[in-house]
Amino acid sequence: MPNRLALLPLVQGYIERDPVTAAYILQTMDEAQAIAIMKALPAKTFAQVFPYLQVHHATAMLKEVPPATFTEIIERLQPEQAATILLTLKDEERALFLERLSEKAKKQIQEILKYPENSAGRIMSTDYLAFNQNIRAKEAVTRLRALANRQAPVSYAYVVDEGLHLVGILNMRDLLLAHGDEQLQSIMKKDVFAVDGFTDREAVAHELSKRRYFAAPVVDAERRLIGIVTADQLFGDVQEEATEDILRMVGAGEDERTFSPVLYSLRMRTPWLLFNLATAFLAAWVVSLFQDVIAKITILAVFLPVVAGQGGNAGMQSLAVVMRGLVLREIHGSNALRLVIKEVLVGTLNGLIIGTVTGLIAWSWHGNPFLGVVIGLGMLVNLVAAGLSGAAIPLVLKRLGLDPAQSSSIFLTTVTDCVGFFAFLGFAVVFKDFLI
Repeated sequence: MPNRLALLPLVQGYIERDPVTAAYILQTMDEAQAIAIMKALPAKTFAQVFPYLQVHHATAMLKEVPPATFTEIIERLQPEQAATILLTLKDEERALFLERLSEKAKKQIQEILKYPENSAGRIMSTDYLAFNQNIRAKEAVTRLRALANRQAPVSYAYVVDEGLHLVGILNMRDLLLAHGDEQLQSIMKKDVFAVDGFTDREAVAHELSKRRYFAAPVVDAERRLIGIVTADQLFGDVQEEATEDILRMVGAGEDERTFSPVLYSLRMRTPWLLFNLATAFLAAWVVSLFQDVIAKITILAVFLPVVAGQGGNAGMQSLAVVMRGLVLREIHGSNALRLVIKEVLVGTLNGLIIGTVTGLIAWSWHGNPFLGVVIGLGMLVNLVAAGLSGAAIPLVLKRLGLDPAQSSSIFLTTVTDCVGFFAFLGFAVVFKDFLI
């Protein structure tokens, strides 16, 4: 492995040209080596690459930096990004790190930290434009010109009263066309859509999409303006959450990326694979209950993977539909039961169709109509169970306050394997005299 001092100029060069690439290099190194290089870099240089590190890497490095470097890094981050990193720390560590910050940065981060994960308050930005309702139009234009070189172009500005309560929104076109001495309260639009800081970000994304807004102000319980959430950020977060759900459904780490370190990927995946192994032995135990009939009618073993595979695929179809409904907030308490019944009905109809086709194939293959009856009935029962479990598992997990995406597919395949094997082999026992 190259000496870390030899790598230092290379990393510094990447930071100057492309901090994203530099972050990737640091994340693919051994953690101790990456920390050593980080300590050797000037605080200002390392602060440039820090915003592009994944959260778990950022947290590990943050614990090792000197106080001056820590302050340099955090002060450069957006408050919401700094809050996300600090949330991964223990309460005592977080309190200690917050004390190192300026009062302004500490207040901004603490404001975000009090909101629950996935809420609008947690992801809001404090970089917004707001004017007092009593100032005149020409004063607002003067302030806009002064901010032109320091702030991204804006199409809207928010209007607040003396208590910082949100009272209106100001369109830039209306501002420029207004008489210079008009107060903003006579120009602003008073019907303002705003979201509470505790609102779930998926609900906010749904509202912005429906209203076709590019941003929404975030307010506290007393309607004081505390930040904004933008459509780009929201939809990016919702998309990221959707990809995390896909990873969690199959037991991979939600923070895992394409080129995450091998040991990190191993740590995220192995526990769920071990759990899956335990459930596989549960399915094997179900099969072992019928080992005598399998020994006498060996052809049954040929159809076991067919039953399990079709049940798993049908269940994953139901699971995918339900997970999409949960993400898009199409499912709520009043229609959850109707959804389960619908998926059971789909599973039943699919079971009749697939079971009939499979039964006919088995009959024509081995010339025994009762083998077709056994595999057809087993398939029917398993696809009904697949529809029921594919819909019910994420809904039950959500009702229990758990993440409905957390390895749902592993629980699902356990159900379909066990039910499918038990149904198929159980019917084989019933029709044993006609199969021998």
